[in-house]
Amino acid sequence: MPFSLVPDCLVDRYAEITPEYLKSRGICLLLSDLDYTLAARKTSKPDDSLRAWIAELKAADIAFMIVSNNRSGHRVTAFCDSLGVPYQGHAQKPSTRGLEEAMRRAGTDRAHTAMLGDKLLTDVLAANRAGVLALMVEPVGGAVTCWQKVLHAMQAPFKAAYRRKVAKDA
Repeated sequence: MPFSLVPDCLVDRYAEITPEYLKSRGICLLLSDLDYTLAARKTSKPDDSLRAWIAELKAADIAFMIVSNNRSGHRVTAFCDSLGVPYQGHAQKPSTRGLEEAMRRAGTDRAHTAMLGDKLLTDVLAANRAGVLALMVEPVGGAVTCWQKVLHAMQAPFKAAYRRKVAKDA
């Protein structure tokens, strides 16, 4: 299992990950973190833009599932129920267990799966270890707490490595 904190793709917002981009990479299952990836941590209900984006994915035959480390499943379950999407809880990212279980449930493999998240140490590392496409989004709402500000600072060199890689390949 590779140990890499460099994402395969870095975007500002989840909506920049289009069905066309996913299809061009052979992706038929998009796994996503919830907190700070799709919505701010305390958000209890999805907004219309998130609903529209997921509808676009579904219309393009791309399955979608939320994979979360959240210990209390109540909020995440309600959020997913409201969206009509499945949820893989207690994922223990950066372990690959949650991603592998989500792929099993969706009936697909790593070659056709991507993981979208906001944190290098959990989401991107889990994706890279699992051998799936690692997509990173800037955190919704930005860094709020002191710990989040530290995490942002720690992530900067790896984001820069991604940008250098993209510039080199262009």
